[in-house]
Amino acid sequence: MKPNRCKTKYPIVLIHGAGFRDLKWPVYWGRIPNVLTENGAVVCYGLQDCWGSIETNAEAVAERIDAILAETGAEKVNLIAHSKGGLDARLAIAKYGAASTVASLTTIGTPHRGSETFTLLLRAPHKLYRLAAFAVDNWIRLIGDRRPDFYEVCMSFSTDYKERFNAETPDMPGVFYQSVGARMHHPFSDINLSTANFVVNRIEGANDGLVSLASAKWGERFTIWERSGFSGISHLDEIDLRRRPLGRGANAFDVCEQYAKIAAGLKEMGY
Repeated sequence: MKPNRCKTKYPIVLIHGAGFRDLKWPVYWGRIPNVLTENGAVVCYGLQDCWGSIETNAEAVAERIDAILAETGAEKVNLIAHSKGGLDARLAIAKYGAASTVASLTTIGTPHRGSETFTLLLRAPHKLYRLAAFAVDNWIRLIGDRRPDFYEVCMSFSTDYKERFNAETPDMPGVFYQSVGARMHHPFSDINLSTANFVVNRIEGANDGLVSLASAKWGERFTIWERSGFSGISHLDEIDLRRRPLGRGANAFDVCEQYAKIAAGLKEMGY
């Protein structure tokens, strides 16, 4: 890579998805921040709750953006958000005043239109979700979540919820929106998501093990991450969970290079 290839005009803020944290266990992002930083980017983090609702996390993200601007002296930021983090970011921009301080939002593997598969799962008695939420919320507070709401997070993955969310959360003028989706070619390309990939593929079509390509598409530009052969790219590969490049030769894929391309593209656009 070239020095300063990723030196964008505005800092890059990484926004994590559900169930993980930026800088504390369970951690996110793998080698990605170091690669971006080594190539000139200023990298910051959203630091929102791992099981917070979209609403409470959006408020936290907006507050975090204000803090980053104060710390760096920048006028705006570029948001790169994974999975549910893309929804947190969209609401922060549309509802919590971040539209004037966000230059761009890139979402990766974000379920913008919800999940038909999860909508079917939500037909189970909600008492089960309430019971699970009680356990998760109490446990997750011990590792630092301020306002966990596992039940609300589960409900927010339904297609009905997303239809209302999209109607009430318009893209804001002056912010560049783009998105990335990924495709697993075979359920066993990621053993952690093999069952989910098989089921989602039957119900929704091509997907990364959790989010379909159709649901991930949002904004002015849509990019699909994949590689030839057996494997493809999974939802966990999108955040460098394996901490290494995938495959060899013509079939090689290094997610860090993909994030560098995103940053380089934002730089070229003046962001």
